[in-house]
Amino acid sequence: MVDTEVLIVGAGPVGSAAAVELVRRGVRCRIVDALASPPRYAKAVGIQPRTLELFEAMGVLREILDASIRLRGQIVYVNGVEADRLELSLPPDVPFGFIGIPQYETERILWQRLASMGTRIERGVTLTGFTQDDDGVEATLRGPDGEHTVRTRYLVGCDGAHSTVRKTLGLNFEGAAFTEQYMLGDVELDWSQPRGYGVRAMHRTDGVTDDVLVCIPLPGHRRYRVSMRVPPELEIADGDKVAHGISSGPAPELSHIQAVLDRLAPEPTTASRMRWSSVFRISHRIVDSYSRGRVFVAGDAAHIHPPTGAQGMNTGIQDAHNLAWKLALAVAGVAAPDLLASYDAERRPVGEEVVGRTVRHAREGIGAGETDPVQVLRREAQLLIDYRDSPVVAESAAGAPAPSAGSRAPDATGLTRAAVTDPFRLFTLLTGPDHTVLAYVDGTCDATAIDTVEAWVERIRTVTGGRLDTYLVAAPDAVIAQTTLPIIRDRDGDFARRYHAGPGAVYVVRPDGYLGYAACPVSSDDVTHHLETIFAPLRTA
Repeated sequence: MVDTEVLIVGAGPVGSAAAVELVRRGVRCRIVDALASPPRYAKAVGIQPRTLELFEAMGVLREILDASIRLRGQIVYVNGVEADRLELSLPPDVPFGFIGIPQYETERILWQRLASMGTRIERGVTLTGFTQDDDGVEATLRGPDGEHTVRTRYLVGCDGAHSTVRKTLGLNFEGAAFTEQYMLGDVELDWSQPRGYGVRAMHRTDGVTDDVLVCIPLPGHRRYRVSMRVPPELEIADGDKVAHGISSGPAPELSHIQAVLDRLAPEPTTASRMRWSSVFRISHRIVDSYSRGRVFVAGDAAHIHPPTGAQGMNTGIQDAHNLAWKLALAVAGVAAPDLLASYDAERRPVGEEVVGRTVRHAREGIGAGETDPVQVLRREAQLLIDYRDSPVVAESAAGAPAPSAGSRAPDATGLTRAAVTDPFRLFTLLTGPDHTVLAYVDGTCDATAIDTVEAWVERIRTVTGGRLDTYLVAAPDAVIAQTTLPIIRDRDGDFARRYHAGPGAVYVVRPDGYLGYAACPVSSDDVTHHLETIFAPLRTA
């Protein structure tokens, strides 16, 4: 007998996102955190457009946007002269932009969402060890009331760069650290730099950068998180004692930050109202596996890397999102045997790419040497991640439209349906906990075509045990006399354009917003086979 179905260790943004996704799918879980009180660090401050798409599905988008500032771009100065300006402007097919928000605000909003669903964070509770067998995990927890053992079906380690879960699993965490030490500060700057723009100011000698200042805007009056190299008097002799991201050593004072501003700021400015500061060191490491048996790692427990481009927390939240829907199916007893193994197969290559790219960008700058700024922005926004090599995505041999299986499902605008007065976005249909099937018909469809669609939809509903939302996306001129399926009208043809949809095209959108299957026209056998890689065969009495 288990005490809980999933135990999550670590209540930062990654662990909290995993808990939200599990609880909203009806999974009993406990989430514990070693810290007795929540931290107030503006550590991770950038949220990518892709993560905002996930937050929309989680039901926290409004609160996140309310607490944030729009990030409009970055101005680069070299030796006091503007050398480059990056505008964070994405094409209109992307529904959200880039935002800045302190990590503790992101955490607060996720915790409130959990509380609204009846789950609370257990604080001051530390995982001291665990063992696992074929049926579950025995975890030992130490808290204010002493030590006790918990039996859980699955354990998820979101416990940071010094993860107890990772160490207990015996996972390799290969990588290195930059020799330089840096400092962070959360301050206000009284300068005239445009609101919403980050500032990167560098000093170069003979083409070599020997001093750097980075300022990221935060919500509030002229508020920034600033980072820079640490002065000699604050360097920690044993650099290995500097944690990835923060240090428990002497904290920089306002005078230390002001000295760097006096050297590098593009205009005279005074720092004030420092809320928090720390020394930190940049490390880059990744595990050799994201899971063993019934135990998984996500976020900084699995990968750490330079903060360049605000990739860390966003990558971790997407780890959690990828894992949670699969765990929920496993807990319900309806997951195919190899579904959980796809977490490592899909997310570790992403982690490897992010670690390598952020190390390169920390040295050379984001997009250095690249010629397509839109492609750079899409990649930094985490919109180009795909799982085309995953064992649980598939394209029909009959033909594959673009976008292909494994890629992010695009949004589409100008959709209409009965009883809704205004056009709406496709993503509003994809916020549920289950898979979604989008079947497209154009003006050539007839009653026979509709009957065929309904027949194979009924077949795949059986495969999934009913865990499926299905929509008939119809061209404006499609005549549909009768159907049991909800009809979504592609009034402006935007869905057809973005999905390159033709007669008989079918798309299976996974709960994490990626296309698990894409075909034009659909093959009933192929889509059934794909769903059988996700769902276990139904048991018969």
